[in-house]
Amino acid sequence: MEQFDAIIIGAGPAGMMAAIRAAERSRKILLVERNDTPGKKLLISGKGRCNLTNSCNIEDFLGKFSQSRDFLRNAFAKFFNADLISFFEDSRLKLKKERGGRVFPESDRSDDILNVLKTKLKNKKIKFLSGERAREIIINPVRPNNITQSLKDKIIRSNGVKDKKIEGILTYSNKRFLGARVAITTGGLSYPGTGSTGDGHRIARLLGHKIAPLRPALSPILIKEDFIRDWQGISLKNVRLTLFAGDKKIDERFGEMLFTHFGLSGPAVLDISADLYDALKLKTGVTISVNFKPALDHKKLDSRLLREFKANPRKSIKNIFKNLLPRGIIRRFLEYSGVSGDKNASQITTQERKKLIKSLFDLRLTVKGVMPIEECIVTRGGVNTKEINPKTMESRLVKGLFFAGEIIDIDAKTGGYNIQAAFSTGWVCGDNL
Repeated sequence: MEQFDAIIIGAGPAGMMAAIRAAERSRKILLVERNDTPGKKLLISGKGRCNLTNSCNIEDFLGKFSQSRDFLRNAFAKFFNADLISFFEDSRLKLKKERGGRVFPESDRSDDILNVLKTKLKNKKIKFLSGERAREIIINPVRPNNITQSLKDKIIRSNGVKDKKIEGILTYSNKRFLGARVAITTGGLSYPGTGSTGDGHRIARLLGHKIAPLRPALSPILIKEDFIRDWQGISLKNVRLTLFAGDKKIDERFGEMLFTHFGLSGPAVLDISADLYDALKLKTGVTISVNFKPALDHKKLDSRLLREFKANPRKSIKNIFKNLLPRGIIRRFLEYSGVSGDKNASQITTQERKKLIKSLFDLRLTVKGVMPIEECIVTRGGVNTKEINPKTMESRLVKGLFFAGEIIDIDAKTGGYNIQAAFSTGWVCGDNL
C-alpha cells in the first residue's frame, strides 16, 4: 500500500495551499476531495469574482475578525496579503485593487485563481484523489495488547487511551490510505453543494476536539415588512445600517446593500449579520435602521429639502424625491413616511417634512432571522483554537493531526479577509506537515 508523508482532507483554498507548501518542502502528499474537482466553493466566492484578500495592514486586517485574532497573528506573520498576491502574480495572473482595499483577479474570474492553484498542484506532482469522502482517521493507540484499530473503534472501546499515532485515513468506499500526518481542511457548513457538509467537524469531535457551535456568520437577513418586496433588486451605496436589540445598539455598518425578495443582502448587510444570530436569542425584538443619507446631518438635510420645495413649489413630492432616492423606492418610502406622493411641495407641512427626514435617516425594519447556515457565506464556529498550535496548525490533542481554513473557529467580515485566513493557515499547515 502506498505510503504518503501527509494526507490532506478537503481541496478548498486551505487544503490546496497546504498541499502546495508541503510539496515545496519535498513532502509526498495525497489531497483527498469528495467532489470531482478542487476549489468548488472558491469558484462562487465574491459572486464569481473571488475577492482574494485585502491590502490593509495587519492590525486593521486582524480587527476584522470576530475572535481569535491572536491565533491568526502567527499565520499572518508568516504568510500575509503581500505573500498571497506575489504567489499569484508570480504565476502571471494579474490582480487589481478596488475600493476598500479589496483584491480581485483583473479578469474578474474566480476560475483564473483556481487554475493557478490547479497548475501548481499538477506541477508539484501532488496526488489528487477526487470523488472520495473521508470517513475516519486510522490511529494506532498504544495499548497493553497492542491492538491496532480505527478511530471509531478507539472511541467506542478504548476509553482512556492517551497516546495516539496516526496511520492514515479510511474512506466511505472502504479504501485505506497511509500517512503519518493528516490535515483536515474541509471548511464549514456553508454551501453544502460545494462539499462543505461537516465531515471534518465530525472527525475532529471523535478525536476529542471541542467544536464551537456552528452558526451563520455572513448571511442575508430576513425582513418582516412586506413593502420592501417591491424594492427587490434595488441596490444602494453608502448607506448606514444600525442593528438594535430592543433599544440597545448592537452594531453599525456603512457600505452597500441590496433589497431582495426575502429581505436584505449586500456587503454591509452581511457584515452586520455576524452579530445578528446572537442578538435574536435575546428575544427583545431585533430591528435594522437604514440611513439613506449618512453623509448629511439633520440640519443639512432639512435645508436641502426646503431648497427643493422652494425651487419647485408645484412639483409633486414623488418627483422631487427622484433626486434623493432610486425611483423604485419612492412610492413605498412615502407611504411608510405617511406622506402622499401626489402632494405638491408647497402643500407639505412642517410635520410632514419632519417625517420625511426621519424616514431618510431611520427607516426601521423588523428582523425575522437570517438565512439557514447552508445558504450563508461563512460559518461561525468550528474547532476550538485553544486546541490548535497557532505556530504550526497542529492539534494539541493528537500528534500528527492538523487543521486549516474555515473548519477552525475563525471568521471575519466581508472584504477578502476570510479567504486570506484560509490561505494563510493552509500555508502554515503545509509548512509543518
